[in-house]
Amino acid sequence: MEALILTEIRNQIAFLTINRPQQLNALNQTTIEALHSALHSADTNPDVRVIVLTGSGEKAFVAGADIKEFADFNIAQGGELAMRGQQTLFDFIEQLSTPVIAAVNGFALGGGLELAMAAHIRIASTNARMGLPETSLGVIPGYGGTQRLAQLVGRGKANEMIFTAGMMKAEEALQWGLVNTVVEQAELLSTCEGLAQKIIANSPKAIAAAIRCVNAGFNTGVNGFEVEIEEFGKCFGTSDFKEGTTAFLEKRKPNFSA
Repeated sequence: MEALILTEIRNQIAFLTINRPQQLNALNQTTIEALHSALHSADTNPDVRVIVLTGSGEKAFVAGADIKEFADFNIAQGGELAMRGQQTLFDFIEQLSTPVIAAVNGFALGGGLELAMAAHIRIASTNARMGLPETSLGVIPGYGGTQRLAQLVGRGKANEMIFTAGMMKAEEALQWGLVNTVVEQAELLSTCEGLAQKIIANSPKAIAAAIRCVNAGFNTGVNGFEVEIEEFGKCFGTSDFKEGTTAFLEKRKPNFSA
């Protein structure tokens, strides 16, 4: 049986591919658990500095959740599904110390768009289509979609997308800030790799601190400015700070370790 998540590590980048092409890479609980494990392995691997997440085939990144898995759930089971999914995968990705780039190579609907939004950066192919169609099924996004979509595109546009259950084309997603860049599908992974190499040139400790600071600004009851002050101070105690400042003064490129 072929693996649900294909992993390839090269040039300090872990390429993780969700491998359910016949189901358009739909997320069931087994896939969520497998993706969690693959992400954890990549995040704790000292040879990995950036993670690129994509879907197999040319049609879909992730076309949604596997509806037949929860069609007969009751209220308690539905709540448990959302809570477990957010903790296991979506919040987990957002809080990783290793930057995650979502290479959106086709349909990113429902849980698929929620997965892309949990990543730190999104690059889409021109054929990508994004949306949260849950209200057409009598339910709402449950993997953080109502929160992250509003953060990225604003409340009004998020309401429109969720209420209408409509899809957004890649270029419109770019205009609204839902994705960072749009490229031809043939160039998608190479574009992500180029971006990853720019990230790899910088301090992994500083980038991990920056992730914590940016996330803090979206956490209710947390003062992001105070978190930034604390994380800024901690940077001064790292080997990366010593290497970065020494390299600058010596007019050479820094050599940061993982």
